[in-house]
Amino acid sequence: MAGQSLYHTYQRYRTLQTHKISALPIVILMPHSACNCRCVMCDIWKDNKNLKQLTEHDINGLLTALKKFGTRQVLMSGGEALLNINFFGLCSILKKHNIKITLLSTGLSIKRNANQILEYIDDLIVSLDGDQPLHDAIRDIPGAFNKLKEGVEHIRSINPNYRITARTVIHRLNFRNWQAIIAAAKAMGINQVSFLPADVSSHAFNRQTAWAEPKQHEILPSENELGELQQVIDQVTANESDFTSHFIAESKSKIQDIYRYYAAFYGLNEFPFKKCNAPWVSAVIEADGSVRPCFFHEAIGNIRDNAFADILNSKEAIDFRRSLNMGTNATCVKCVCSLNLSPLTRLN
Repeated sequence: MAGQSLYHTYQRYRTLQTHKISALPIVILMPHSACNCRCVMCDIWKDNKNLKQLTEHDINGLLTALKKFGTRQVLMSGGEALLNINFFGLCSILKKHNIKITLLSTGLSIKRNANQILEYIDDLIVSLDGDQPLHDAIRDIPGAFNKLKEGVEHIRSINPNYRITARTVIHRLNFRNWQAIIAAAKAMGINQVSFLPADVSSHAFNRQTAWAEPKQHEILPSENELGELQQVIDQVTANESDFTSHFIAESKSKIQDIYRYYAAFYGLNEFPFKKCNAPWVSAVIEADGSVRPCFFHEAIGNIRDNAFADILNSKEAIDFRRSLNMGTNATCVKCVCSLNLSPLTRLN
């Protein structure tokens, strides 16, 4: 095992140096294109009628590449992955190859799927947008908060040690509710909560075209609200224990970057720089088989047309990675998240 680990580390270094994928620690799969929420900051649900989903044939077709590249972790994203009626069949294929599975979920159906989640999923990340009334309003689903809460508590009742974290997109509609979000996460037994700003400028999340300014400003805090946003951030970061305990996943400086991200839209500062190597350490496979170097960049192929390994190492894909400058690329500059995985980082 030690030799294999050393070899994998070497291959990850080679990938960063040559821009040819020799190791791929993380793969993000979107098993189902639809979603069971109608969030204001996302357009995925608007295309629910055009259903697409990954199949066992798709997953089996990936195994050769996953083995070749030493993939350690698969993140099941969406849409809502649990809407795929064969979701746990897909997970079973991956688990047989000792691949760790993380599920990102709206939380609406985790209670009824609790036993299978505990069997096949190594850890769970749920979306949390506010306290009960605000979460329901942002999700546009009556009772969404209580379904999420009941699901988390039900899993806890079966396995108190199972890791469940929450992810919150902070934006104009919920930044004033920030401390209530933290309190709600603690009350329902969440292990850790993570915060990021809203993406309002890319084609991600099923946007056929990037949002125009009127739509952006439904989600962007206005320039006049930035002072209030800073006050809320000051209150959040004043609670030292949430950071020393790592209940809040980000550092205080990363939380401050949420203000800086929104202030950049008004020319008050530069967009926060994000050190990211996502296209070198991960790939996204959408429900229709499209392959992206990350959530936000354009597709580079489709697993139903070509082998996954061939797509990742096509001339176009290698040239993309070689020429990508995070500091000047328009998509990267305004990106709301980043993945920066050192070759020495070991995935559990």
